[in-house]
Amino acid sequence: MAPILRGLLSHPTDIPDNPFLPVILASLTSREILDIIDATQGKALAVTSPLSACDAAMTGVAPLWLDAPNYDDLEQLRTQLADGIAKYAASLPGHPSPKVVVLPGLGMLGAGEDADEANYVLVTAAQTLIRKAQLAKLGAFQGLPAEILQAIAQTMQHEEHCGCGCHPPLAGKIGLVTGAAGAIGTGISRGLLENGCHVVVSDLAGPNLESLVEELQATYGDRVMGIALDVTNPDSVAYGFGEVVRNWGGLDIAVVNAGVAHVSSLAEMNLETFQRLERINVDGALLTIREMANLLSAQNIGGDIVMVSTKNVFAPGATFGAYSATKAAAHQLARIASLELAGKGIRVNMVAPDAVFSEGERKSGLWQEVGPGRMRARGLDEKGLEDYYQSRNLLKAKVTAKHVANAVLFFVTHQTPTTGATIPVDGGLPDATPR
Repeated sequence: MAPILRGLLSHPTDIPDNPFLPVILASLTSREILDIIDATQGKALAVTSPLSACDAAMTGVAPLWLDAPNYDDLEQLRTQLADGIAKYAASLPGHPSPKVVVLPGLGMLGAGEDADEANYVLVTAAQTLIRKAQLAKLGAFQGLPAEILQAIAQTMQHEEHCGCGCHPPLAGKIGLVTGAAGAIGTGISRGLLENGCHVVVSDLAGPNLESLVEELQATYGDRVMGIALDVTNPDSVAYGFGEVVRNWGGLDIAVVNAGVAHVSSLAEMNLETFQRLERINVDGALLTIREMANLLSAQNIGGDIVMVSTKNVFAPGATFGAYSATKAAAHQLARIASLELAGKGIRVNMVAPDAVFSEGERKSGLWQEVGPGRMRARGLDEKGLEDYYQSRNLLKAKVTAKHVANAVLFFVTHQTPTTGATIPVDGGLPDATPR
């Protein structure tokens, strides 16, 4: 339900490439709140004004209360929510959107431009409702005068996210990065955060993910969430996406980055090893795209999927057959997704880097796995191998995780109306140019 509400609460803009400015949601389903909401006088308590002008300025002049929500039919619920939001706005001067939604039998949700604001709105609204219930037991209580509520409603409308460029380009948006604990995933996560995005860093459970979450939260605070996720397991992917929805209400961007490699000639290829790459590189891409497509369809405000592909899709290498073939399959899935999802305003694009070795202290998992063999084959140490890959591209450029992040940002900030496209991030490799 939360993605539906998040889509309906997003602010329309007059920017063709960014038609909606989304919000972050926070939810509260505590027993104490449910007992108040579901009591006989629950609606009367909820829809009356807050007890102070300060609270009203934060939470709005009153919550939106949804009568008899149909939780068994999501399309009917969508209609109920849309009608409720429209009537709420029409009833108030300035036509503000509700910042708090009360759902009988379920709980309360608060909306804000970021996670801090959404949580503060929700906590304030919950505390107000609890105080009202306590006062109701002692006798009647008075709401705020109508003229104060009118002034607050008009002020709230003026303060809504305007889309005029005064916010970071990804403010209010939520992105998920799979395989985030490696060099490329870390670089992409940082790039999204630097541009105002809320970011879910996901990877297999363990110290690499835990240390990344700690590292990013030290700088970006509550805009970072860590989720242990196995992309080969449908239940794990569904649970991970569900955790994002439960915490923030939905998603706008998914970066499909999780992947592994293996070095072997085809003649010596171990079938089980090849199938392991298939599960991670192909099945993992499919499960992530599938879950994201369904979530974005529920939100109905567009969104972005970016596949971290590879130059090997266009220029495969000998003894790199398992990686080249499985990444090519994932790349093709993304191209097909671009055809299927464009009608819903969902863009699907690809970035195709060459060798990226590290992002600060974080090493590329792919190169930790295949690098030693590559070094032995060429008689090089790690620095020598990096120099080799740098020297073979036209620009003699060292490709970094930040470069890959910049390519992702080009797509998700909607610099052009583009879907189904691939950006090479390789310093110039004529054989690997997408055709």
